[in-house]
Amino acid sequence: MAKHSTTTCHSNLRVVHDIETTSDRLTSRAGLTLFSRYLRGIEIFPHLDRLFGSLRKSRKGQPVVEVFKQIFCFFLDGSDRHLVSFDALKSDSGYAGAVESAPEQLLSSHAVKRFFYAFRPYRIWLFRYLLHQLFLWRVRIEKPRVIVLGIDSMVMDNDEACCREGVSPTYKRVKGFHPLQVTWDRFIIDAVFRGGKKHSNHSDTVEKTIRHLIRKIRRRYCPKVPIVIRLDSAFFDQKLLAVLEELDIGYTVAGKLYEDIRDYVSRLEPSAWQSYENQHRQWHYVELGDRRGTWKRFRRALFCRPLYEDTQRLLEFARPDQILYTNLGCGTAVDDQFRQAGLPGLLNAEAVVAGYHDRGRDELVHRALKDFASETLPFRRFLANAAFYYTMLVAFFLYESFKQDVCRTVVPVTCYATTLRRRILDVAGKIVRHAGRILLKVTESAWKQLHMKTLWHYSGDPPPFHWV
Repeated sequence: MAKHSTTTCHSNLRVVHDIETTSDRLTSRAGLTLFSRYLRGIEIFPHLDRLFGSLRKSRKGQPVVEVFKQIFCFFLDGSDRHLVSFDALKSDSGYAGAVESAPEQLLSSHAVKRFFYAFRPYRIWLFRYLLHQLFLWRVRIEKPRVIVLGIDSMVMDNDEACCREGVSPTYKRVKGFHPLQVTWDRFIIDAVFRGGKKHSNHSDTVEKTIRHLIRKIRRRYCPKVPIVIRLDSAFFDQKLLAVLEELDIGYTVAGKLYEDIRDYVSRLEPSAWQSYENQHRQWHYVELGDRRGTWKRFRRALFCRPLYEDTQRLLEFARPDQILYTNLGCGTAVDDQFRQAGLPGLLNAEAVVAGYHDRGRDELVHRALKDFASETLPFRRFLANAAFYYTMLVAFFLYESFKQDVCRTVVPVTCYATTLRRRILDVAGKIVRHAGRILLKVTESAWKQLHMKTLWHYSGDPPPFHWV
C-alpha cells in the first residue's frame, strides 16, 4: 500500500522535462523601472547635462545623462559591485528595458572607465555643488525648524586592493581613503575626498566646508534658522570652536578628559549631579564652566557618566565618562534663534546631552552608505576614484530620496539598501510592446503585495528638483 501511494503522489507532480530559450524581454529587476522613472520625474537630468555635459567628446558615445542614469541604477541594483558586470548587462535586453534604455545604449565596462578617467579637479568640485543643491531641495520640501548637521570622517578600507594613489594607512590600521563627510538626517550633503593619511581635522578643510555650507543655508533657505553641528573629540579644537561661534551656529563637541577635570568632578557632592534617562539607559551629568590653558574664555561643559546600559548597572571602573562642550544656552545669538523658532527647550542641559547621544544616527548614515555601495574603489588614479566616490554619494542621496518619496508605503525610510533591493527591485517582470506603448508586466502577487499601482504613481509624480 505504501509503494502504491508514493507512485500516485509522484505521478501528479508537474515535472519540467526540458529547457528552451524565449524571445520575450524578461527581467528580474523590474523595480529598477520605478527608480529610472523617478529620476526622470524629479528632472535632474538637465542639471547633470549642464554641469558635466562637456565630458562627451564625440557623438559616437552615449550622452552624459544616459551614462549617469545607468551608473545610478548600477549602484542601486547592487547585484555585482565590479565594473565588469556592465559587460554582462550589455547583452541583457530585459535589463535595458528595466532601466528605460535602448539595448544599444547599454554601457560596457570600458566605457564606464573612460568616463571616470575623463574627470579633472574642477569637475570634481561640481559634485559638491550638486550635493549642496540636492540638500537644499530636500530642506525646502521638509522645512525643518532646526537643522542638525553631523561632521565626521569615514575610513574606506582598500587594504586588499592594488597600489592606488592616495591609499595610505588610516587610524583603523587599514590602508584606504579617509573622506570627511557632512550628514543631515539620512543624507550625506557634502564631502571632501582625501587620502588615508589625512586626520579628521586636517588643515582648514572642516572650517572651509562649514563656512561654504552655512552660507548656502542662510542665503538659499532661511537666514534665521537654528543650525547645530555635532562633532566627536577628533574635532575638539579651539580654532574650530571659534569659527562656529563667529558664524552664530550651535555646536556640541566631545572634549578630552584631562586629569584636572576628573579630579574636579570626583570631589563633587552627590547632590550636584542630575539624572537623564533614555529608553534602557541612564546617565548622571553635571554642568561646568571650563577654560583650557590657551583659551581666552570659559565655555559651557557637561560631564556625563553612564549608570545603566540595557538594564545592566555599570561598575565605576567600566564607565566610559565623557565631557561635552557647547555654546547652546550661553546667551548668544544662537539662543535667540531657538527662541524665535519656538524651541527654547533644546537649550537646557538635558536636551543638549540627549541631542549629542543621538549622534549615533549620523554614524548610521555612514554604515548605510557602505551597505549601499562598496568601500573598495576600482581605479588606480586618485581623480578617477574621487569621481567614482562622488557619483556614489549622489546615487546614495537619490536612493534615500527615492525611498522617501516613492517606497515609504512598502518599506520603512530607515531601512538599508539590502532590504529595499529584496523587496522592491528584485521583482520578475515582462516588457512588451502593445498598441505603440511599452508595458511592464508583473505577477498578480507582486502587484498586490507591493501596491505596485501606488508605487508607479509616486515614481511618476515626485517633487521636482529645482536649482536654487
